[in-house]
Formats: sequence, structure tokens, C-alpha cells
Amino acid sequence: MAEGAIKPYCIELGDYAISGMQSGNSNSPTLVCLHGWLDNAASFLPLMPWLNNFHIIAIDWPGHGLSDHRSSDAHYHFLDYVYDLLLLWQANQWSDVHIVGHSMGGMIATAFAAAFPEKVTSLTLIDALGFISSEEKQATAQLRKGLLSRLKVNEKSTSSPIELASAVQARVQVSDLRYDHAKLIIERGLKPVSNGYVWRSDKRLRTISPYRLSPGQADQIFDDIVKPTQLLYGDKGMSFVSDAIARYRSKNKLVAVHELNGGHHVHMEQPQQCAELIQSFINGK
Repeated sequence: MAEGAIKPYCIELGDYAISGMQSGNSNSPTLVCLHGWLDNAASFLPLMPWLNNFHIIAIDWPGHGLSDHRSSDAHYHFLDYVYDLLLLWQANQWSDVHIVGHSMGGMIATAFAAAFPEKVTSLTLIDALGFISSEEKQATAQLRKGLLSRLKVNEKSTSSPIELASAVQARVQVSDLRYDHAKLIIERGLKPVSNGYVWRSDKRLRTISPYRLSPGQADQIFDDIVKPTQLLYGDKGMSFVSDAIARYRSKNKLVAVHELNGGHHVHMEQPQQCAELIQSFINGK
């Protein structure tokens, strides 16, 4: 594969297929990019041209982008995404791989790196640190809320076709994304029909998780990371991340922490700077 060329990526993982994008030199070290909730592989398009010395594979999680949806009897549990990575690694026979994970992708990558350190060489988290957790005393309320959200999603009828511009604008209004960045993500997330577009993403992605890790469980998983880990975050990103920095930095698990000028999708806003930090970190500088 020619350097700089961005090509489709697709691999069968048993009963479903994972799609994505790939670029760079296929003989170079592999760098897997994992996007956030309701995003897709296109969120890494601004970053990819700056990392041509790697073989970059940016996937669409199941239910996102061009990847298959889970079967009708399944749901989108956090731990099932970790299993998706295990299957992906097994299918590719990977062992020496760098990971860049944004938001939800960073949380999944954290759990994967902790459980399977022999499969990961380094971990770069983008505006993601730790896990979304809740106190044990909230378990019953979380269970009720999560299961009721499944009923609500199942009761919704099929959405009507929409226009591309209105879909992009709607995403801009509920995020800190610039219009051009939102357009990259939305274009990959829509399927053309005769009178407009419909969403490709699985509506079940919007259900609430019926269970969450407790703070103690979340800390224990993070404590088990043994591979070099760095954090890149936007100064106008998620408060969840900035609140977690002092807590996890004290555990001496973060090799480097870099605050950049930007929001939650800082890797789209500052792709060259993020790429330089990723490359420097992987090279051990």
C-alpha cells in the first residue's frame, strides 16, 4: 500500500465484519485507532496523513460507520467491545501493536491493555482517562434505567430520511465539533436512500448501560496497565478527563500528559501536534 493513500479496511470476525480505513506503509509498525461513541473511523482522517511512518488501521466499532450491527439478540456492552478487540487481534495475529484511543475507544483500549498486555506495545489516550463508573449502591437504579431504555428504543419507529446538511448541523449543535469535522464523521455514518439519507448506526447504541464498573473495579483495571501510556487532552475537552488526571497520575501509570488547545476531538483540531506527540512517545523520546 502506497504511503499517504487511504484505503478501505474490512475483516470478518466470525458472525460479523469490522470495517474501517487504513493508510501508511503496510510494512511499518501497526497503529490501531479506536474512535468514540457515535463517531466512526473518519474521526481519524485529519490525523492519518501525519503518521505515514506507521501502518494505521482505524476501525468502525460494531454498530458504527460501515461495520455490521450486532445480532438482534445482542446489545452493546462495554466489555463486548473489549472482546471485539481480542477477536481483531486474533484474526490479524498481532502481538506488537500501538493503540490510539479517543473517548470511549480510549476506555476500551485501557481495559484491553490491562487484560492483554502481551498484545499491546503502547497506549495513547485522547480525551479519555479511566472509566465511567458508579457506586455499588447505584446498581439497582442503573439496572432499571438501562433495561427501560431498551424498551424505549425498541418502541421507536424507523426514522424518516434526512438531508446531509441538517444531519451535520444537528451534530454540531450537540458537540464542540467544527462543521467540516462533523461532516467527515456524519458522511460515513449515513446511508443514501432515494429521498435523502438514513443513519447507518444501530439505534441500540443509544440505550443506557444496565451495569457499570464500581470505582474500585475501575481503579483496579487501570492499576494493571503495565505498558507505556500517555494522555492527550483538550483544554476545553471533557471535565471527566481533567478531574481524573490528578487521581491517575499519582499512580505513576501515565508516562506523559499533554494539554492541547482544543475540545473533545482535539485530534481533529490539532492533528499535526497530536501526531508529533504520538510519534515521539512511541519512539521513546
